[in-house]
Amino acid sequence: MPSIILLLVVAAQRLLELRIAKRNEAWARSRGAKEYGREHYWMFFVLHPLWMLAFTLEGYFRDAPVQGWAVVAYLILQLLRYSVISTLGPYWNTRILIVPGGQKVTGGLYRFLKHPNYVVVALEILITPLVVGAWWTALVFSVLNALVMRVRIPAEERALREYEGLPRAEGRGPRANR
Repeated sequence: MPSIILLLVVAAQRLLELRIAKRNEAWARSRGAKEYGREHYWMFFVLHPLWMLAFTLEGYFRDAPVQGWAVVAYLILQLLRYSVISTLGPYWNTRILIVPGGQKVTGGLYRFLKHPNYVVVALEILITPLVVGAWWTALVFSVLNALVMRVRIPAEERALREYEGLPRAEGRGPRANR
């Protein structure tokens, strides 16, 4: 039962984030945003639902006790995720969208990391399954996520390099990190 509760929590969170991303995408496109990395975007819609299914099934069949330390780590990661979403504001998206005239984000966690949301997601993919003892899921999907990031991060870097000629400022900007 804990794995099903965890699934419901993560699914609700993902649906909320997709709603935010859709709203932000409409905002960005209305300002002439250019999309990058469209050819690999489908990978997220395979990886994340399979990850959720895997931790649910493995957790259900393992029937391990809930790991309190992993719940705490998961909650901390959510605070970090929403800090990134807040820092990016309307520029946050699951797609790579560059808005003409925007400014590169250098505030919030971006002061310390180039891709903080990708770090948070990688840790979430590792930690969340451990809440319900699904360590195989944690291991396998961490590797799969790393492979997807080997495609995603260079695509975003190319987009940002094209954007380099524009001014930079603290706070919000053209980044669209998932």
